[in-house]
Amino acid sequence: MRKKVLKISGIFLVFIFTFINSIYALSPQSELKYEGIDVSDWQGYIDYSQVKNSGIDVVYIKASQGNSIKDPYFEINYENAKANNLKVGFYHFLTATTIEEAEQQATFFTSVISGKQVDCKLAMDYEQFDGIDTQLINQIAMAFMQKVEELTKKQVIIYSDLYNSESTFNSELASQGELWLAYYGDYKNLENVNSSWSTFIGVQYTDQGNVAGINGKVDRDLFTEEIFLDDSSEIPNTENSNGNYNTEKIYYTVKRGDTLSAIASQYGTTVQEIAQINRIQNVNLIYPGQVLRITTNSSNHGSETNSTGKTYYTIKRGDTLWGISRRYGVSIQNIVSWNNIQNPNLIYPGQRLILYGNYSSSNSGNIYYTVQRGDTLWRIARRYRTCPIRIARINGITNTNLIYPGQILKIY
Repeated sequence: MRKKVLKISGIFLVFIFTFINSIYALSPQSELKYEGIDVSDWQGYIDYSQVKNSGIDVVYIKASQGNSIKDPYFEINYENAKANNLKVGFYHFLTATTIEEAEQQATFFTSVISGKQVDCKLAMDYEQFDGIDTQLINQIAMAFMQKVEELTKKQVIIYSDLYNSESTFNSELASQGELWLAYYGDYKNLENVNSSWSTFIGVQYTDQGNVAGINGKVDRDLFTEEIFLDDSSEIPNTENSNGNYNTEKIYYTVKRGDTLSAIASQYGTTVQEIAQINRIQNVNLIYPGQVLRITTNSSNHGSETNSTGKTYYTIKRGDTLWGISRRYGVSIQNIVSWNNIQNPNLIYPGQRLILYGNYSSSNSGNIYYTVQRGDTLWRIARRYRTCPIRIARINGITNTNLIYPGQILKIY
């Protein structure tokens, strides 16, 4: 009898161990088989025919941010992705600090994507919390998701890094929407993760991807079949009650004496953006009667992090990128990347540069960042378009989950 009890007890222990492991695990809901990217104005003009030919199946497009910022490339990204038969999803970068503001942003997001045909579940990117407590964070997220679903009749998923999926977002929110996980490690082995989710339907596995048709780095993703909507009909029309977003699609006919620099200045955009959108090879060669397509958002260029700010600098005669980089404490590499400059030795008076970030720097042009309350290495790395592991290595950080306010990190 005693041996039988011991045997039953052993089986019971194995069951308990298996049960516990099943709780503390995070895995794909089904097979990760759809190659994807997620894009915004960071990528500039994208040749989606090359993207499609490179094997990409899904593209998530940034539609909006905050209360009034429409991504300047949203319309072009949507039109060209659809024209090349890619599966399309939309995401909003949420910055709300109250439930009321979350509902306002949900209405704004819906107004931006109104009338568009969407294939994938809508996504909420909520990673900037401005010191508010976790209970309110979850209430804000829930309010945004419920309002979007009410207005669009489409499902909403949550884009989150591993830390916030464990420590910030709760199980009630997890039951409201599936997880699109941002994780740059071994996403196939997350057996001991205490997350509010047990499964994910997408993983953003790097922000350093290279895809034909895209100039520079791009986020790469893998998705399961659950990413797709059962109903991929058009988003219902929703009025923009916020009223003040102003990203426009403009067609301008070149007149005698026009320059791209003057046109860019007139519409609050850059020479590089006009050249990219219109596939102009020589920015000094435009001609009267030529019709240019211009996207403009005069209120904001779409920086994904309000705390970093941005600066516009108009080049003057005698300027060099080296001199500008010294003046602002920004690396030449970043200026080139942000402005899609093909030849760093070729800049001209009147050209306007976009500079992102508030920096302090040494004379060598290195970039440093002072850690703020609530920061994570993942969030800082995303802000500066680099890798958290790289930042950790540069700064001798052994525990990537342990940084503290006031700590100065070398980024580049």
